[in-house]
Amino acid sequence: MNEVSINVTIANRVYPLKVTVEEKPRILKAVEIINERITEFEMSYGAKDKQDYLAMCALQAVAEGIKMGVGSMVYGEDNLDQRIDSLDELIDGILENK
Repeated sequence: MNEVSINVTIANRVYPLKVTVEEKPRILKAVEIINERITEFEMSYGAKDKQDYLAMCALQAVAEGIKMGVGSMVYGEDNLDQRIDSLDELIDGILENK
């Protein structure tokens, strides 16, 4: 496996990643989409915390995956429900710490 190191910036934070050469374009496109959605949320909802926007991006992505049937194919319905519950708990924990 041919891995490369890249730095991606999401919501003004830099994340170092190791990805395969094949994954790199998908990762960079995903970062671009996430940052575009964050900008859209900022324009629509005003001055909220970036973490709130990230949570909304995650929710949107999972909802779109479910709509397209990706969730049931990749994770199975039961596992998908558990993952959504885990995301919900994570978001609640983050918001409680504010």
